[in-house]
Amino acid sequence: MYADYVPENDAIFVERIKRSGAIIIGKTNIPEFALGSHTFNRVFGVTRNAYDHSKTAGGSSGGAAVALAARLQVVADGSDHGGSLRNPAAFNNVFALRPSIGRIPVEDVNPFIPSMTVTGPMARSVEDLALLLSVMSGYDSRAPLSIEEDPTRFVASLDRDFHGIRIAWLGDLGGHLPIDREVLRLCEISLQVFRDLGCTVEAAFPSFAYEGLWQNWVSLRSWGVADWLKEHYLDDARRELLKPEAIWEIERGMSVTTDELQRAYAGRGDWYRTLRTFMEVYDYVLLPSAQTFPFASGIRWPSEINGMLMDSYHRWMEVVVPITMSGCPALNVPVGFSDSGLPMGMQIVGRNHQEFGCLQLAAAYDRETRWVQRFPPRPAGQ
Repeated sequence: MYADYVPENDAIFVERIKRSGAIIIGKTNIPEFALGSHTFNRVFGVTRNAYDHSKTAGGSSGGAAVALAARLQVVADGSDHGGSLRNPAAFNNVFALRPSIGRIPVEDVNPFIPSMTVTGPMARSVEDLALLLSVMSGYDSRAPLSIEEDPTRFVASLDRDFHGIRIAWLGDLGGHLPIDREVLRLCEISLQVFRDLGCTVEAAFPSFAYEGLWQNWVSLRSWGVADWLKEHYLDDARRELLKPEAIWEIERGMSVTTDELQRAYAGRGDWYRTLRTFMEVYDYVLLPSAQTFPFASGIRWPSEINGMLMDSYHRWMEVVVPITMSGCPALNVPVGFSDSGLPMGMQIVGRNHQEFGCLQLAAAYDRETRWVQRFPPRPAGQ
């Protein structure tokens, strides 16, 4: 229904990108309404993985991640609610940062209700990621909850001594998350890099009712999607143009009661307080950016992981949800490739508003690994 739509205004961060002198070469492909971590739609079709054209690029910023990996552009922007920056970056061996709420101002219909969707930068180097973040960030009165901290700090030197820094490896949250064993293996191998930097890395995770956290997120997400898209759903002609996953979200969201919404928000607050207390002990937490490797581009979403059935189109991405619900910044860094040559990544999660710390740790990690520089995708046909 938006195939021929051209926006009349730029977003705040796009104004800033243009004003900084950047050349915008176009828009990259996403799933319909950015719903789902697999980039396909009926207008532009499927965006395929930069390293295996039979596999998905991830999503929702799948087109942006592939354009970066393929060396078509140096930086890109995207948004992240359920991993839409972190997942495609992991699937295409690049970097992406989901910032704290308010770091990058977004003009919204309800400016005093912070969204779980945030805008963030993507790049092939941590320095470029920091540069774009410095341009996109900063207070704007159109977004009254935006952060007033000077964004030029992100272009300062990222060098730092990490001796004595404590890191928690969350893994699969004590068996709660079904995660491909090779995904865990690559991430756990990468933990040694942080130890070599002087960090203490321990397997630990906060004690919490993670299934309840997931259900709270689903309620908040579905309610938000319904509030956004229900006018299309209620129109018979436009409903026919919606993909099944959007209809499922809208119908579920329209059934969410006020009591359910209140419990979900309260549960989100409980989780933030739990993680904040946990991160008084640990400076960072690490966990995978996805639960499975890029899958065949012809399927809509993975139906099972390690024999466990996925009960929704986004359950297979549950690993990103605790961080979304916390509001803390998370930076995807590459961790290498599966035996079949498919990329994977890991989330570096910092305390609230500590994007600079995430950038510093990612930069130190990248200097030791150089995954992006050492392993570009092969040109098509090779």
